[in-house]
Amino acid sequence: MSPFRYAQVTDAETAMASAATPGALYIAGGTNVLDLMKDDVERPSMLIDITGLPYKTIDVTPAGVRIGALMTMADTADAPAVAQNYPAVAQSLLLAASAQLRNMATIGGNVLQRTRCAYFRDVSQPCNKRQPGLGCAAIGGQNRLHSVIGTSEHCICSHPSDLAVALLAVDAVVHTRSANGARTIPMDDLHVLPGDTPNLETVLGRGELIEAIELPASAHARNSTYVKVRDRASYEFALVSVAAGLEIAGGTIRTARVALGSVAPKPWRARGAEAVLAGRAATAQTFEDAGRAATAGMRGYGYNDFKIALTQRAVVRALQTIAGAA
Repeated sequence: MSPFRYAQVTDAETAMASAATPGALYIAGGTNVLDLMKDDVERPSMLIDITGLPYKTIDVTPAGVRIGALMTMADTADAPAVAQNYPAVAQSLLLAASAQLRNMATIGGNVLQRTRCAYFRDVSQPCNKRQPGLGCAAIGGQNRLHSVIGTSEHCICSHPSDLAVALLAVDAVVHTRSANGARTIPMDDLHVLPGDTPNLETVLGRGELIEAIELPASAHARNSTYVKVRDRASYEFALVSVAAGLEIAGGTIRTARVALGSVAPKPWRARGAEAVLAGRAATAQTFEDAGRAATAGMRGYGYNDFKIALTQRAVVRALQTIAGAA
């Protein structure tokens, strides 16, 4: 681990001013950034501890729920307003990491966590995300955990956050603050695909802080679920995950949301599946059709070819679960 300076801040202005230091990084729970520092992937000149900022509340209004960025995963999952009105969000949190990590990791940090690609984390291997121009070792290497959609010739990593997938399915928006003022970012726009710049992962600017994540109230959010398929039942990242929500009236699907995890470099909105579901009866055939539509455009890189069929089955499982509960 390289030497670094450490600063504690108690207001956003000081935090953002400190972040202007070249090589500075924010730290809250530290469950991701410290691992990257130990692997020598991140070499910050300064760590700015933002745990003193006032972003630790959950505010409930008729319009929805606003979750402070420094709320822990554990406390957020346990909040009745989240568990009752956004079950996919609560489930995604409880199926992530371990109890110890959930007690430390924050909501804002979770959605910004970096890929678990082994080549990214091994500084002896070429990785365009870590250093553009080196190449992507995963394309011709051990790519079982990598993406099958949204990739480029420069990067095929997958995004690791469970929570971000569920947030996408409930139409969450991210509230941020920077030196240029406050802005609101739809969850689907927060992360970017690798394209020719795999080193860029989000639309956030230098020193921009996530203050809160807002979950709008909706029927499909209340009737949602999160399915996570993984190699073992605990403390494991997903092979494929699905967050889905349905508004069903009289046996007909009025509104549908389907989001996929661990199949793309960002949380992936399966709009083709949503289009298949809207206006149709909540039947096994409809769900099968939606599962096939969710995988349109996917292609594997050898070891991860299985993810395409697995995604289709996971989508069907999620939709069946919701319809059964409804």
